[in-house]
Amino acid sequence: MQPAASLPQRIWANAYLLLTLTTLLWAGNAVASRLAVGHIAPMTLTSLRWVLVCAVMPYLFRQGLREHWPVLKANWLKVTLLGTFGFTAFNTLMYIAAYSTTAINIGILQGSIPVFVLLGAFLAFRTPIGGLQALGVSVTILGVLVTASRGDWHTLLQLSFVPGDLWMIIACLLYAGYTVGIRTRPPMPGLIFFTAMAMVACLVSLPLLAAEIATGEAFWPTLTGWLILIYVVVGPSLASQLFFMRAIELIGPGRAGVFVNLVPVFAPVLAVLILGEHLALYHGLALALVLGGIWIAERRR
Repeated sequence: MQPAASLPQRIWANAYLLLTLTTLLWAGNAVASRLAVGHIAPMTLTSLRWVLVCAVMPYLFRQGLREHWPVLKANWLKVTLLGTFGFTAFNTLMYIAAYSTTAINIGILQGSIPVFVLLGAFLAFRTPIGGLQALGVSVTILGVLVTASRGDWHTLLQLSFVPGDLWMIIACLLYAGYTVGIRTRPPMPGLIFFTAMAMVACLVSLPLLAAEIATGEAFWPTLTGWLILIYVVVGPSLASQLFFMRAIELIGPGRAGVFVNLVPVFAPVLAVLILGEHLALYHGLALALVLGGIWIAERRR
């Protein structure tokens, strides 16, 4: 008779629980970006995040990095671009966006990433887009416009959007490009490739941190700022990556990827509970359009 599995073992074997925890941590990153305002500067948070990640990951996976170094070296440009746009640029723009928009908007706008990926795959690989997928893309983009305009059509006509919403849309476009690009990553364990990209993100963030210091925008983090940094490193940067990779091992990338749609659901809930932000009618409409568009786009042709 086999001994009963321990609680950590049962959690590690449950893909759906791991994916739920992953998306909850990612949604928490939207809330953390808003909490960080006034407590830790955007580039300081981005740079220290990857510095601390690189203090752990390269050591843990040093043997794998040495083993796959020839492949990484041969694909240095791809590793550099993916690490720069997917990690440094996306997170920097999210943290900057938080200075002028809400965590609810940041979370809902992240729901646009799957349809941007669909469009990116069409542009990069000519992956065909069916009628339902095109409809789904249109509905989701409408949801993004509702979010960015705060439900006011006059804003659309005057193109007077809040800067934070525009920064977040650009961040989502960059992350969609990262997602499309990572489909053709060289064959190696996912965590080894993640570690290589994290090292790139760390190096790329340092000049941006220097610029923040030189312009006088940087400041020493408060206690809250340090706590936010610890959460961002342990949660969205490390634990979620381990959970997501493990879930992919258990049920495959296709089924695991669908759970990313939980991020725009969890983020508004966390923003209300933690930050006390208020849900407006346009938030509900935008969320319904974004999630509805994703659902339509993922239907089989």
